[in-house]
Amino acid sequence: MDGLREANYPLEKRETLAETSELKLSVLTLASGQEVPWHWHTRVSDQILCIEGQMVVETRAPSARFELKPGESCSVPAKRAHRVSGKDGGRCRFAILQGVGSYDFNPVGG
Repeated sequence: MDGLREANYPLEKRETLAETSELKLSVLTLASGQEVPWHWHTRVSDQILCIEGQMVVETRAPSARFELKPGESCSVPAKRAHRVSGKDGGRCRFAILQGVGSYDFNPVGG
């Protein structure tokens, strides 16, 4: 595992609004057909807030599926594999707060 690995996947837009060694606040826009692929974080949890469009957050161990509309949110704890996509492959925009701890991106198989 490479704990310093950075996320490397195509996005329509990534805006970092604030970042410290312990917290990161970003707004991500996924174009139609894009996704944040399956991954997990060693220390940080993800707090996800849907801003535009409809989106799906899926998790493993335990398996869950959160369908979010604008204004709705969910949380994914550290060490839980998850992926994010637009509902039915559509475009979406969401805020994501990651912390508390050092950020990493650990990919897992689909």
